[in-house]
Amino acid sequence: MSDSPSIYPFLQYADAPAAIAWLEAAFGFRSVMAHPDGKGGIAHAELQLGQGMVMLGSRQTEGPFALIPPKQAGCTTQGVYVVVKEIDALFARARAAGAEIVMEIRDTDYGSRDFAARDPEGHLWSFGTYAPELKPD
Repeated sequence: MSDSPSIYPFLQYADAPAAIAWLEAAFGFRSVMAHPDGKGGIAHAELQLGQGMVMLGSRQTEGPFALIPPKQAGCTTQGVYVVVKEIDALFARARAAGAEIVMEIRDTDYGSRDFAARDPEGHLWSFGTYAPELKPD
């Protein structure tokens, strides 16, 4: 088995190119690939942070992958948790980039240091030092 992750969250954005730039600036993601959709959007992009990756693209309004964005839904229906080492520096970076901080940085009773923020399109991102351990199959 590969050491690569086997679960990759995927998100859709009304303005995927702007979302990629913002996620890089605010949270430190690095764009690994971005394929334009020929209409000013993104068909598929992969952004890496540490040993994790998210995939994203422009919002689809029809078909099996049509998703309602959080701001249109009026609520959050899922979130992404990202393990980071330098949590205080990332918190400062996110705040400076204008992230909507929905949970201030805090120490938990299970040994993590966490915070949560929304990106400009309303997606919920949680960051923390706690790293779940995979168990062998």
